[in-house]
Amino acid sequence: MRTQALFRSSFALSLAATVLNVTAPIQVQAQAQANGHAPPEAKLVQQFMGRYCLECHDADVQKGDREFEKFALPLKSEADLIDAKEIIDQLTLKEMPPKKADQPTEEERLAVLRALREGTVAARGVIESSGGRTVMRRLSSREYENTLATLFGRRVDTLGLTGDFPKEKTSRHMDTIGQSLVTSGFLVDQYFQAANRLVEMRLGKPEMEPKKWQFNKNFVQYEELSGPHKAAFKYRYLNIYEQPNTDTRQGGYGHIEDFLKGVPVSGLYDIEVEATAMHRNTKFDHEIFGIDFSEPFILGVVPGDVTRGHIHYPQTIEPLLASSVVPDMKPTWLKFRVWLEAGQTPRFIFPNGPYESRASVVTLNKKYKKEFNLPAGTSGVSRTHLLRDWDLPHIRISEVKIQGPMPEKGGSAEERAVFGKEGFQPERALEQLYTFAGKAFRRPLTDADRQPIQVFYEKRLAEKATPRQAALDAVKLILCSPSFLYFSEITDESDPALGAYDLASRLSYALWAAPPDAELLASAKSGKLTQKDELTKQVQRMIADDRISGFVDGFLDSWLNLRDLGSMPPPRETNRGYYAEDLPTSMKAEARLFFRDLLKTNGSVAQFLDADYTFVDKKLAKLYDLPEQKTLRLEDGFQKVSLKGNKHRGGLMGMAGILTVSANGVETSPVTRGVWVSENILGIQPPPPPDEVPAIEADISGATTIRERLAKHSTDKTCAECHRKIDPLGFSLETFDPIGRWRSSYPKPKNGKKPAPKVDSSGEFPSGETYTDFAGFKNILLETREELFTRHLIRQVLTYSTGRHMEPADDFELDEIHIAVKKNQLGLHTLMLQCLTSEIFRSR
Repeated sequence: MRTQALFRSSFALSLAATVLNVTAPIQVQAQAQANGHAPPEAKLVQQFMGRYCLECHDADVQKGDREFEKFALPLKSEADLIDAKEIIDQLTLKEMPPKKADQPTEEERLAVLRALREGTVAARGVIESSGGRTVMRRLSSREYENTLATLFGRRVDTLGLTGDFPKEKTSRHMDTIGQSLVTSGFLVDQYFQAANRLVEMRLGKPEMEPKKWQFNKNFVQYEELSGPHKAAFKYRYLNIYEQPNTDTRQGGYGHIEDFLKGVPVSGLYDIEVEATAMHRNTKFDHEIFGIDFSEPFILGVVPGDVTRGHIHYPQTIEPLLASSVVPDMKPTWLKFRVWLEAGQTPRFIFPNGPYESRASVVTLNKKYKKEFNLPAGTSGVSRTHLLRDWDLPHIRISEVKIQGPMPEKGGSAEERAVFGKEGFQPERALEQLYTFAGKAFRRPLTDADRQPIQVFYEKRLAEKATPRQAALDAVKLILCSPSFLYFSEITDESDPALGAYDLASRLSYALWAAPPDAELLASAKSGKLTQKDELTKQVQRMIADDRISGFVDGFLDSWLNLRDLGSMPPPRETNRGYYAEDLPTSMKAEARLFFRDLLKTNGSVAQFLDADYTFVDKKLAKLYDLPEQKTLRLEDGFQKVSLKGNKHRGGLMGMAGILTVSANGVETSPVTRGVWVSENILGIQPPPPPDEVPAIEADISGATTIRERLAKHSTDKTCAECHRKIDPLGFSLETFDPIGRWRSSYPKPKNGKKPAPKVDSSGEFPSGETYTDFAGFKNILLETREELFTRHLIRQVLTYSTGRHMEPADDFELDEIHIAVKKNQLGLHTLMLQCLTSEIFRSR
């Protein structure tokens, strides 16, 4: 407790000093007008507004809650900038003035757009904002875990360090925004506990020679399985009957009853399992089990902990540690080397197993009742006869051997990562701690950094701690320092550009979501990183590295909101495959692989709107009804497939992940998906519906289509103003159900008297363009809104990588980036390179 109190005191003092150093107030001075006469641009905008806008948007009418009577150049407030952006967006899309109103000539429209854009640039430095600077921010939870894995040389997801952290707050789905990444007192406590758990489990463990355990009996299974297993096998076998993510949880996890206490210390353990794939050729109706019996059974290993809940239920810490194919009907020894934390016991899972064991048994007992010849009164969930006499599909484990902890050549990865190749040296303790702190702080240490480490280490020695324990406690102190937890800039306050080390950290966390490697730090040390040529070289190197997955995964979770995929899952009874085949994982993988391919090949970002190829595994090929579903195997993983001539897929909006995350799991809505397209593809934030407007009523009977309900809803002029812009963006996507399957009709009404309503996927944009189907909708976006999409993507990349939202004052440089990207055929690699070498990215 005294040690934790010292950590808290040190954290508070260090954080206060850091905040004072890096968050000095940003002073913004008002800019005086050169003379009292309105410039020509101001007159141009005033005349345009009076002629085309004020009839509907003056102080009296305020159609759509928009009032522009006082809007004028020069822009004087943040509200003016917001209004200007909205007007620019509407004029760019040609959605205003309305189609039936008088229309400006193309010259008039372009002139006023130019004046408004220049007006927003002129407002730079006049209007108080963040000043185009990133608010000091901490590591996000995923960055925190990635950083610890790098510093300690091994995965840390087996520890569940962030499992009890508060849920991360996002800003417009971005999880890197400084203003959102706040640090509560509760989170500070969690940091202390996480540091203590990590250091003690990995570096404070006792030395131990490898031990051996062997298990070939007393494989007790719980609940409904216990009785049948005792009767049929006398607990001789450990059987797995279903995949782990089921509702009823009867046989999804195989644990070792005589090894519930788990391993004695954290370490590498060799596990040998004698396993058999039983009855993959079952004579029962395959549809009952909901899986693909053409694929071999797979056995997986995950950790379990009896202190964290039921050992035969899902737990919060259960990353897949290893897996292997299990041969059919022949006991075979499978060997795994896995990392287990102290107290964890291995559990065995059947990832591609039957959908739900209990439901399968109930159905079998009903369908094959006469063949089973069961005694009267037998329960519908009875299993003993199935286990003893019939071919129920499952994985059978007959023996398990465990040995460990296994020694690592040269010492543990953690020991070498923290203390160096020679391990902890008491006579060099402070030197080793300073070296580790430099890695953790991602910069050279100052005397102010060294002093608390030395004081703390010596204080622990004075309290009779051993040198090693004192050093371990000092490592915990380092991991609780704001210099580790925060991007605490050391760039001089007067310098608008980031210094080399701060730039290295920003670049590394942007592209890898992890700390800088040795080469990037060397570039920072030499000072070359602040030169554009060297920065370009490093960006190219880092994009080519496999660690770019840190950017791809994090950015797509933010930009496309894939983070929420699965948060509103569909009903199990009508979407069995979604769960049985773990479709959300495949859905995310498709988007990530597509993005990485465009990045690698410098493919045009227009292909995000429509493309003639994508990446699918066997599961998605089946969902998309592609010919590859007949040839792909699970072991093939994801393959690039052609979509030429396929009008149902292509681009982001044809991907199941996008279509699922933009639905509510139960039904689809052009409004929900239209808002998603507006925000994430076009970069236009629709205003929220007024409080007084009732929500669109759901029709759970299926008697009416969503288009019919929207037509009724939009008779209200207050609703119609926004729905005419939003709904056309979602109507074409109605040809996809809530998990992205193509459809031509809605579900049949539950009363059964009416036929299933046909899907009408046609629509008309406010600017006049019409489409009849999904393919036509994508063509309109490509022909008329490609530039809007590209500019939005540039904004999103810079927002994610800098940790702040782009502001109107950034538009001038965003235009320059856009021009450069257009010159290179809209290449994604070019876009990334331009963004990450821009002045915006290099600025504080």
